[in-house]
Amino acid sequence: MKTAFVFPGQGAQKVGMVKDLYENYAVVKELFEEADDALGFSLTKLIFEGPDEDLMQTSNTQPAILTASTACCRVLAQEGVTPDIVAGHSLGEYSALVAAGSLSFADAVRTVRLRGQFMQEAVPLGEGGMAAILGLDDEKIKAICADISAQGGVVQAVNFNCPGQTVIAGASKAVEAAVEALKAAGAKRAVLLHVSAPFHSSLMEPAAKRLAEVLDSITIHDAAIPVVANVNAKMETAAAEIKEALVKQAASPVLWIDCTHTMQAFGAETFVEVGPGKTICGFNRKIDRKIHSENVEDIPSLQKTLEFFQGVR
Repeated sequence: MKTAFVFPGQGAQKVGMVKDLYENYAVVKELFEEADDALGFSLTKLIFEGPDEDLMQTSNTQPAILTASTACCRVLAQEGVTPDIVAGHSLGEYSALVAAGSLSFADAVRTVRLRGQFMQEAVPLGEGGMAAILGLDDEKIKAICADISAQGGVVQAVNFNCPGQTVIAGASKAVEAAVEALKAAGAKRAVLLHVSAPFHSSLMEPAAKRLAEVLDSITIHDAAIPVVANVNAKMETAAAEIKEALVKQAASPVLWIDCTHTMQAFGAETFVEVGPGKTICGFNRKIDRKIHSENVEDIPSLQKTLEFFQGVR
């Protein structure tokens, strides 16, 4: 039986996440200290004490989720549970690359803080938006977005999360127009999301260019195990391919359904969501009910996951 570790993206953050792991595992305390040293401020205090509005700022959210997810991964490794293949949703791809030995944690945590800053600066606050579209065919969503974009104002399908759930992003007015058109076309729901930027749309190209310069300045290693890239759903281990995919990822759609199918084709039967929340477990259920999902975000979920692995060995 092969195991995939999958790592969450933005939206999974909450004040106090992984606190019980921090209090019970020295390896987690050491990791949080490394994050504080790398960033030059107390990310630990922000994660455990908030305030929530500061944690929600994308330049803080991204290093916070990466640190929490890596903490869960280190605990699993200490307990003898390791992956055969990894992937991460959006920001989570950086957590996956740390798990695969391609990025050092210190480089990753600094890079994602800058990634968040670059993404926020690419589009002025209020001028970009995102919306979740439920219950409508992906091809219809793409066609309607293309029609609205042709009238002026970018809007694109950017997250293909699971059957029946696709996220669009772009200029605020174009996203609003697309929401109305998609409702009229039969979407069960079309909900504007409370986000600070149109992530993964072509409006993020300025952020991608700035991110490329940062990635040029750090060492990216070949991955020890396959990492499935968001942008093409291909398994990658070569450092050059990983770097190219990370640059493209900032302004390209997340092909999560395809990523999941790639991991299944590799032979992964058990998927462990490593980090806060159960968002990816929810996607898995809708992608393929045969997938066995576990998650690790605290002591109770860790114990449940360890019991599962003890039972199948």
